[in-house]
Amino acid sequence: MDVNVSQAQTGRVPLRFQWKSSIRRQLYIVYMLAVFLPMLLIGIFLVSNTYKLLARYQRDLLESDNLRVRTVLFEITTQAYNISEELSFNEEVVSVLKGRFPSEEIFVEAVNSCLPTADSYVNHYTEIERIDIYCDNPDIYEYKQYHGVDEVTAETDWYQKAVSQASVFWKEKETVDEYGNRYWGLCLIRRIPLVNSDYNAVLVIRISDNYLKMRIDSAEYRSTASVDEGVVFYASDRANYGKPQLIDIDYDENYFQYIGKGKFQNSTCYVCVSTLSLYHSDSRIYICTVNDKYYENIQGIIGICLIIILLAILVPGILIGFFSKHLAGRMSALRRVMHQASNEDYDFQENVCGDDELSEVFSDLQVMVQRIKEKDALMYKAILNEQILANEQQKMEFKMLASQINPHFLYNTLESIRMKAYTAGDREAATAIKLLGKSMRYVLENSGTAFTSLQNELNHIEIYMKIQKLRFGEKFDYAFAVDDGIDVCKCITLPLLLQPVVENAILHGLEEKETGGLVIVRIARPADSGKICITVSDNGCGMNLETLDRLRADIVAKNPGKRERIGLYNINQRVKLCYGDEYGMTIDSERDRGTAITLFLPEKVYHKL
Repeated sequence: MDVNVSQAQTGRVPLRFQWKSSIRRQLYIVYMLAVFLPMLLIGIFLVSNTYKLLARYQRDLLESDNLRVRTVLFEITTQAYNISEELSFNEEVVSVLKGRFPSEEIFVEAVNSCLPTADSYVNHYTEIERIDIYCDNPDIYEYKQYHGVDEVTAETDWYQKAVSQASVFWKEKETVDEYGNRYWGLCLIRRIPLVNSDYNAVLVIRISDNYLKMRIDSAEYRSTASVDEGVVFYASDRANYGKPQLIDIDYDENYFQYIGKGKFQNSTCYVCVSTLSLYHSDSRIYICTVNDKYYENIQGIIGICLIIILLAILVPGILIGFFSKHLAGRMSALRRVMHQASNEDYDFQENVCGDDELSEVFSDLQVMVQRIKEKDALMYKAILNEQILANEQQKMEFKMLASQINPHFLYNTLESIRMKAYTAGDREAATAIKLLGKSMRYVLENSGTAFTSLQNELNHIEIYMKIQKLRFGEKFDYAFAVDDGIDVCKCITLPLLLQPVVENAILHGLEEKETGGLVIVRIARPADSGKICITVSDNGCGMNLETLDRLRADIVAKNPGKRERIGLYNINQRVKLCYGDEYGMTIDSERDRGTAITLFLPEKVYHKL
């Protein structure tokens, strides 16, 4: 408490540094709103959208490669089928399979005479690894592609299926080379029809695995293929030969297709599986294409995007931090100088350098301090002048108090004159003096008031019109009209507002009337207008459009050269100054039909009394 008293006594204001943290906090808030949040939202959108685009792009590439593999297999299998057609219906081959050969030499000679030979297909078509023809004719010897059917071969499922149906089918077959390596290959198997023969013959065409690898293998994608419900007969990685497909396949579905996540070598990858229905066969090949670099590629690109977004957020943040620290330091120095000046200490020890607004503010502060020093010398003269002005004001107040006696003397004098006229029998003069007294009392009582009731103002207007009736006689008459719902006793208005308007209607509007003049004062409140309208209208000569335009201009802008319209100008200005520009006066007139002056006052003053 003692500290506060001391500060109040000395007039010094303590220096507070809360503004410093506030400036830096505001800069950080601007950074958060202008940089961090927009970049974060944009980054999230871009990363999400980039991920979707990359995923769609990789998916399209994967589907494209799967389609390529499917096309290659369709081409190869179709070619193998065409070869099987030529061999199965070759008359020379059929005759050999049905023939009787007493010796092996005769059989060999018959086989060599067949054109085209099976060797020619193997030599001319690189996709064909070998062709085998199995027949249970006992006169068939083991020579080239011809093989007899032993008990082991007769018990195999593929041989039994081949002799039991006429259609072609495909099957994976395992073979062992001379070095003991086991291989799986795709084979076309079909029965060779031997008409009018009790023997059975089966044609087996094996597709070259090396040829498949040459046509199918890709540096980016891994592929596997299986036929029907069998194991994999082709794979980019030989370790997958003879194993089930990478994902579960619904073999009951006519055309199974899948694209999505899968497992490859214990890592998550993207897999595309499609079905190839083989030409003139009920067999189906299921082709599985794998992109094991899918997530790695996308993560690499997304990582780069995240680094760019992070840099776009951090770099401006670091710059804002350094800038806010520098700015806060300079503003702190300026604040200390201004605080020093506020305590009337004008000997500055600090300086705010730079070429910006802060340095300009410091320069302006120095100029201001210099001017303060110059004006301190004039302060005492101003204090003396203020004291002299106060003394003069006090004298004026005394004079105003003295002048209040005069109205009472005036009222008493008029009342004495009225009584003398009444005693003398001149009632008209007595009435005129009485009305004049009431009018003057209203004027004097309301000269210093801001508002009066509308009823008082109407009473004053009625008194004024009675006085004018005494002057002009039967030249005019007057009437008042108040709309229903308006209580003039509760409405308030500016005092002495209507008398100049009524005077203008009598003296100017009815100037050319000898008799039959009429002045109507109407009080209305238009629905939903928010205003009270007071209209003073006459049935006088009116005015033409040119005169009306000049009058309208005169009540808006003061014309020093015209004294007769200064009253209407003053009324319009009083209303606008008190209530605003949307209120005021309007004038309407028509030649030989009279003039109407309308005052618009705010409805919000209604009920104030």
